[in-house]
Amino acid sequence: MTEEEPPPPLDPAELGAYFALIEVSSLLRHTVEQQLRDAGDLSYVQFQLLATLGDAADGSRRMTELADGVVYSRSGLTYQVGLLEKAGLVTRGPSEEDDRGVTVTITDAGRDVLAQVFPGHIDVLRRLFLEPLAREDVEDLARVLTVVRDHMRSIPPRSAKPRRRSTARRRT
Repeated sequence: MTEEEPPPPLDPAELGAYFALIEVSSLLRHTVEQQLRDAGDLSYVQFQLLATLGDAADGSRRMTELADGVVYSRSGLTYQVGLLEKAGLVTRGPSEEDDRGVTVTITDAGRDVLAQVFPGHIDVLRRLFLEPLAREDVEDLARVLTVVRDHMRSIPPRSAKPRRRSTARRRT
C-alpha cells in the first residue's frame, strides 16, 4: 500500500485569489447582514429564503430545494423557516409532489418585507461590491464565479445527498 502524495502548495496567485475572496465575502456579508437587520429584522439566511421564494413563479419551493439553494442544513433550515412562519412571512404545507415533503410559500407580508429591504440591499451591493469595477470586470467576475459555482454544485451539498439509513446486520 502506497501513501498518497500531498497536493502541491498553492502558488502566490492562487493563494492571493483565495484570501481576497474570503475577505471580500466577509466584508460584504457583514454589511449586508447589518442592512437586513436594520431594514427588515432579517438574518442573512432568512433573506436568502424569502428572496428564493419571492423569485419562484408560484412563490413556493420544497424544503429540500431551499436547503440546497441556500446551502444550509435541514435542521437549521427548519428552524429558520419556523421563525419566518411565526412572523407571518411564509407558510408551510404538505408537498403536492411527495407526501413526505414540505412546501414553503412566501406570504404577502413576506413580499412586503422583501420590498422593504431590497432598496438598501441593492445600495450596499452597488456601493461596496460593484462600484469599483468596470462593466467588463463585472461581466468577467460573473463568468468566472459562475464556472466555480457550477463546479462546486456538481458535488451536491450535504442537504442534497441521500440520507444514510442504518441497517442492522442480520446474523445467519
